[in-house]
Amino acid sequence: MEDDPQGAGREAFASTQYGQIKGSWGEGIRTFLGVPYAAPPTPFELPQPPATWSGIRDALVPGDCAPHAITPFPGLDIAPLVGHGGIEGRDYLTLNVWAPEEAAGRPVMVFVHGGGFVIGSKDAAVHDGSAFARSGVVCVAINYRLGIDGFLPVPGAPTNLGLRDILFALRWVQDNIANFGGDPANVTLFGESAGAMAIADLITSPLAKGLFQRAIVESGHGSMVREIPIAQRLVAKLAKVLKVPATVEGFRGVSVADGLSAMAKIGRRFSRLDLRDAAGHEPVFGISRFVPVIGDDVLPVHPLAALRAGAGAEIDLLIGTNSEEMNLYFVPTGVRAKLGRLLAAWVLGKSNPQPRAVLRAYGLGTKGASVGEAFTRAMTDLVFRWPARQYAAAHAGRSWAYEFDWHSPACGGELGACHGMELPFVFKTLPTVTGTQGLAGTAPPQELADRVHALWVGFATDGALPWKPFNACDRLVYQLDKGDVVHEPVMPAARFLPE
Repeated sequence: MEDDPQGAGREAFASTQYGQIKGSWGEGIRTFLGVPYAAPPTPFELPQPPATWSGIRDALVPGDCAPHAITPFPGLDIAPLVGHGGIEGRDYLTLNVWAPEEAAGRPVMVFVHGGGFVIGSKDAAVHDGSAFARSGVVCVAINYRLGIDGFLPVPGAPTNLGLRDILFALRWVQDNIANFGGDPANVTLFGESAGAMAIADLITSPLAKGLFQRAIVESGHGSMVREIPIAQRLVAKLAKVLKVPATVEGFRGVSVADGLSAMAKIGRRFSRLDLRDAAGHEPVFGISRFVPVIGDDVLPVHPLAALRAGAGAEIDLLIGTNSEEMNLYFVPTGVRAKLGRLLAAWVLGKSNPQPRAVLRAYGLGTKGASVGEAFTRAMTDLVFRWPARQYAAAHAGRSWAYEFDWHSPACGGELGACHGMELPFVFKTLPTVTGTQGLAGTAPPQELADRVHALWVGFATDGALPWKPFNACDRLVYQLDKGDVVHEPVMPAARFLPE
């Protein structure tokens, strides 16, 4: 011990209800990777406990990820945000734990990754939890089922299996986290993008009662859900593409590779698949075909309706967005620079019944505003910013709102405060996104990462934040880069989205 005071390169051990595990110990942190919280999933069946094991199981490598394929972005390395993809292996209902060396009764933070419910992994470099462990938190990151396996409401199968996996992992945390030094009565669930959408949904779920005390929703909200009958149009379309019956038996016979190929086909902008509701709204705006559904035991009603009826009032909530979310999708791809008026209206019209009015409200037709700029600003507010404020206003408990406003110099200075940009600041993992093709450019500010990370840790510890909660009247929003609280005006998007 005297020769190695930090424990660098040493082994770490912990017990779970299923058996003992061996991880690594270095720089005062114990790390356990690929720990099973459920058995390898059977398609279209509920998660089940993993088999117990004798002896000591290695928890030294991440293991499998949920099957998915990554599409590169031109000139931008997105692997640190979403991982590298993969379709091999089925033992992926696992989690990672980073814990302080000497820990007992520490706050727990459980991270749910994003990726549009179709890609992503607990092992993406940007959300390594080591910095949280150094800050005295026991940090957990989980995998869950994606795409067809996780969010396709096939008749006869349980719905929302991806959400049920997250609930299963949270029960594992309740049963086991004390063995890693965490306090199961002080759990903060946090996530980004699709992970944040899942969390916003689970805040309102009767099945999540008592599983977490606080939530941090980064670039997410509760409005990206569909009614089951609408979502089953997706089932029918996929079955047609795959040439299988639209039944559990039909989809169980589909290979992983064929399923991913079919998902790619129906995910294209010009695929003939209408997922709008009776009023002409498509709440996901074409970003993903796969989202949670409402009308089952996980989400009996729309999350906003549940919030307004008092669901989740006992949960403290920190919710926010990035000021230029959609730049991630439209700047590297050239869409913002090249988009024409007719195509912008057509694309927006597939999700909103008033596309031209929306574009005018966001500056189209005014001097100096290009079609692409108006479209990108409108989509940022429609898809992320305004629904997040709706969620905060509907929540009957304590809610705080933030805006991540640091502008990345990547993509010739045009990427800005895009979707996902807050993650390396939250996790203090700036080196993973630094470089000529890095999301944050070549010299992102470490001081901002220190401040943002500390805010997240403080909130997870005791619910403390240095600004007043959000309400629909005062509309207080904390700007993370500027360090200022602003009274945010109602956005133009409010006129074009359901209340």
